[in-house]
Amino acid sequence: MLTVHHLNNSRSQRVLWLLEELGVPYEIKRYQRQPDMMAPKELRAVHPLGKSPVITDNGAVIAESGAIIEYVIDSYGEGRLIPPPKTPERLRYTYWLHYAEGSAMSPLLLKLLFTMMPQRAPLLLRPLVKAVAAGALTGFVDPQLRQHMAFWESELGKGDYFAGPTFTAADIQMSFPLEAAASRAGLDQAYPNATAWLARIHARPAYQRALDKGGPYEIGKA
Repeated sequence: MLTVHHLNNSRSQRVLWLLEELGVPYEIKRYQRQPDMMAPKELRAVHPLGKSPVITDNGAVIAESGAIIEYVIDSYGEGRLIPPPKTPERLRYTYWLHYAEGSAMSPLLLKLLFTMMPQRAPLLLRPLVKAVAAGALTGFVDPQLRQHMAFWESELGKGDYFAGPTFTAADIQMSFPLEAAASRAGLDQAYPNATAWLARIHARPAYQRALDKGGPYEIGKA
């Protein structure tokens, strides 16, 4: 049976959601973040990088969110949650599947890093670190995030979902960036298309089932 090596407050929540949408049987092996928010070393026994998400299935070990989604859709999707090949929707699907981690997450991770830096700096250095972090945020990170959020808003104005009018696995992949932006980057009612999309995905029964199985999910701490 497929096993999801599930780290709390992590991207592996998307894998649970995908499997719930498809009705694929799976097992969960749980891992808890350490006090420094890093993954525990036990995950390295599954994959050398010790990161999440990672799944094991039929002797294969698959890591990286996009690769996992492609594997699950190919192995268990039976044509579901993916647009037909050689269509504009399929091209959009492929783009968003890779954009989510390739472009969207970089400024969000920098936002988290520079926000946390002053809190973790030695007391005597904290004012200096705070000033450096604030400069990086206002001069580079926040403008980048506003550019991405405006892009999402515009693209979601073309249809209810990222690949077109129909929900696909690309929406599952894009959930983490938009949830992170809503938590820590100011994605709010100023972006009505994006916030409406978040409401639609959060209302899906499979999303709710994945939350029940995955445990508390505080993306602002991810």
